[in-house]
Amino acid sequence: MITSNLRTNQLSAAAYEWYLTYLAALDAKDLQQYEQFLADECTMYSNNDPPMVGKATIVQGLSQYWPSFGTLEHDLLNIYGTDAAFVLEALNHYTRTDGRALTLRAVAFTDRNAAGLVSGVRFYTDTSPLFT
Repeated sequence: MITSNLRTNQLSAAAYEWYLTYLAALDAKDLQQYEQFLADECTMYSNNDPPMVGKATIVQGLSQYWPSFGTLEHDLLNIYGTDAAFVLEALNHYTRTDGRALTLRAVAFTDRNAAGLVSGVRFYTDTSPLFT
């Protein structure tokens, strides 16, 4: 994960550290660690795809999606919002399964419940270059 390009961060120090750990689980494609951040009733949206509703459904969907590309590294640009509801603007550095590197712009809206777990996340990025 790259944090040196972060220009704006409106999260508290504790929420920022939590978020870095959350993003590290994504970058590692570690489903077991990532699911620990999700509320049971979490909903995940990716672009215009139908939502994945519930932790088990999200974990199942990611277990099928993550093997479709090589690696992922988040390059944080801006984080706006509160500790309970925020948006990340990032450059996502990928390697495809054929080894080709590419960078895609992305935003992710994240909502956390009273227990601090992710209750909703909405990703917006054009991932089609990963598969063409």
